[in-house]
Order: sequence, then structure tokens, then C-alpha cells
Amino acid sequence: MIPVPASTKVWLAAGVTDMRKGFNGLSALVEKVLAQDPYCGHLFCFRGRRGDLLKVIWWDGQGACLFSKRLERGRFVWPSPADGKVMVTSAQLAMLLEGIDWRAPQRTWRPLTTG
Repeated sequence: MIPVPASTKVWLAAGVTDMRKGFNGLSALVEKVLAQDPYCGHLFCFRGRRGDLLKVIWWDGQGACLFSKRLERGRFVWPSPADGKVMVTSAQLAMLLEGIDWRAPQRTWRPLTTG
């Protein structure tokens, strides 16, 4: 898991991205498409056309980090291109990286009474 500080925001770039892009190409997408600063310390996630490849770019204060993950089976659940960009929590990012539908997680229990 990526060691994400608690105050860090996680952004998903809706739609598909050319996965041939590296540090410079993804940083340019962060500036132009997401209208964010790629050096602000937030995580920016991109998904490929087939849906099985994900890249995350993150500035850790010393340099840019580029993480990638490919699922052997299934696809990453992703927002529609009409959404533009979506902010998720670090818990939702963890579910996303595991291939779990992060949009509507099911709670396993609910307290019946208080006190």
C-alpha cells in the first residue's frame, strides 16, 4: 500500500488515459485536465482503456512517484467520463486497488442500540 498521509486527497481522472504516459505526460494531464497542481502532494489516479491497468502519480516532497497496478482478472471500477474528476478517500482507494467496487461498500454490521 502507498504510505499516504492522512491529509492527502486522492483524485481519479474519469474516463480513459493513454497508459504509455509516464511522469511528464501524467503530470501534464493533472495540470490541464484535472486543473490541479501535480506537485501539491495529492495522489492522482488514471485508468487505461481496457480497465485492468491503473497508474498513480504522487509528489512525496522529494520527487515524483509513479505506481502502477495491473489486475490479472477483472477491471477497476471507474467513474464515467462525464464526471471529469472524482475525489475519493484513502479507504476507497484501498478498495479500488483491490478490485472492489468502492462506490457502494456494504457494511457488515450495524449497532442496534446505543449505550
